[in-house]
Amino acid sequence: MRAIGQDVFGGPEVLRLIEADRPEPGPAEVLVRVHAAAVNPTDAWHRATGGLAGGAAPVRLGWDVSGVVEAVGPGVTTLEPGDEVFGLPRHPLPAGTYAEYVTSPARHLVRKPAGLTHIEAAALPLAALTAWQALVDTAGLDAGQRVLVHAAAGGVGHLAVQIAKARGAHVVGTARAGKHDFLRGLGADELVDYTRADFTTAVEPVDVVLDTIGGEYGPRSLRTLREGGFLVSLASPAEAYLAAEARALGRRAAFMIVEADQVGMREIASLVETGRLRPEIATVLPLEEAAKAHELAAGGRTSGKIVLSVAD
Repeated sequence: MRAIGQDVFGGPEVLRLIEADRPEPGPAEVLVRVHAAAVNPTDAWHRATGGLAGGAAPVRLGWDVSGVVEAVGPGVTTLEPGDEVFGLPRHPLPAGTYAEYVTSPARHLVRKPAGLTHIEAAALPLAALTAWQALVDTAGLDAGQRVLVHAAAGGVGHLAVQIAKARGAHVVGTARAGKHDFLRGLGADELVDYTRADFTTAVEPVDVVLDTIGGEYGPRSLRTLREGGFLVSLASPAEAYLAAEARALGRRAAFMIVEADQVGMREIASLVETGRLRPEIATVLPLEEAAKAHELAAGGRTSGKIVLSVAD
């Protein structure tokens, strides 16, 4: 099969098209013929450093997948060959979805909503699960609460806006002015152009902050929280100090890593099926142009998701 591999850590240029053996599904696993795989910031981190796996190259990148079940391993009862599925196999362990075939635990996948293309479906799992697990599972976002989403037009951000609206929240987002119309179309209630205004003074107190940026955004965001509010950081475990700083202010803070989660994926599929969640596709490139996809992602100005098309 065709796949994207790398022999050394480094920039996008280390990614290359290779021939690899087609994997076989083990117990409780399925083999998926990949139709599309999305590109995420964590992919670049793993490409450059080895990420959570560490060790030496080679590394096989990719977690988001949408495709068709080709074969099932022993013990699988929930899926069968021919099923169209999407999901986040194995995360945060390596999955290798930048390939024509990938194996996955059967319960890391769910059936793809009929109204989604494979390109759209591949754009959802990691980013939408991140938003769901941060806002719902971690912060417990409820109807009527106020939530501040940083980088609201980004891959996670634009889905977090929609998920928060589906929960009945009042959504405030930070983004450049050129992206405000896009975000209003997704349901954002208030928008702050971070290049022209200080969000810590422009935003009334909120119950939840989703920080996708890190750095100074964490400590500054604590100042926007009302007493008892919750800051969820996706940026770095090194920012664990925020938890102590938050406690001193009567707030809460936590760093979160997204996990493979079939229950969450079913919630996401339900939001799609009821018209409350849709991914924005920024760019679609063929598998062999994975390096170019990583170059585009490194620019940090993309609204929505970059997706690799693997099979027609």
